[in-house]
Amino acid sequence: MFIQTEATPNPATLKFLPGRPVMPFGTLEIKGPEAASQSPLAEALFSIEGVRGVFFGADFISVTKSGADWQELKPVVLGAIMEHFLSGAPLLNPDSASPVPGGSQEENEEFFAASDAGTVAAIKKLLETHVRPAVANDGGDIKFRGFRDGTVYLAMKGACSGCPSSTATLRNGIQNLLKHFLPNVQAVEQI
Repeated sequence: MFIQTEATPNPATLKFLPGRPVMPFGTLEIKGPEAASQSPLAEALFSIEGVRGVFFGADFISVTKSGADWQELKPVVLGAIMEHFLSGAPLLNPDSASPVPGGSQEENEEFFAASDAGTVAAIKKLLETHVRPAVANDGGDIKFRGFRDGTVYLAMKGACSGCPSSTATLRNGIQNLLKHFLPNVQAVEQI
């Protein structure tokens, strides 16, 4: 089994590509060892000193470190990922509460006025077709959370959460894209 790695714009996060599907649907972000019990792979990764976060995408795993050096951490993480996939163990524990596709129930709650439903549908379509693929390439995900008074509220996940360039991505990339196609969008904020 060969696992490729890719750097992300977030220097604390590295993207691992095992060459096979990872999440059957949606994405899953695990921000600490206390939440890792829902996945044997997450438990193995959090048992490695220096691992601070794990994000599962459709065909990749993003691992965020804290303080450790990637030269020392990367081989250990590669070993844990390889061991998991070669064992045939499921990604998610069948006895754990099944995650909501794309996040927790609270993360999936959206807010917007009924009169803005058309604008929200257009925002979601632009995010899905233009933004999510690029964000996934960087080892993360982006979710629509709400629209109020001309402001679009988005949640950044995985490598994009806490990335030094995420503010620039939101302001210069996503905000400009949405404003170009939807004149009633005035700003984009991260939740």
